[in-house]
Amino acid sequence: MFNAVDPKVSFPEMEERILDFWKKNAIFSRSIDERPEDNLFVFYEGPPTANARPGIHHVLARVFKDLIPRYK
Repeated sequence: MFNAVDPKVSFPEMEERILDFWKKNAIFSRSIDERPEDNLFVFYEGPPTANARPGIHHVLARVFKDLIPRYK
C-alpha cells in the first residue's frame, strides 16, 4: 500500500533540496503574488497552555494551525 521509506534518510540533506526548490521556483514570492490584496488570509494563534499539560484538544488545534496555513 505504501512505498518503502529509507530508514537512513538525511533530513538536513532533504531540507537543503526543498530549500533549493523553493528558491529556484520563487515559491514564497509566488505565494504572495498569487493572493490578491483584497483577499487576505489571516490565521490567529491562541495562547499556549499556561496551567496544565496540553490535552488532545490542544494537540489537534496545533495540527490544524500547522496544516491550514500550509494548505493555503
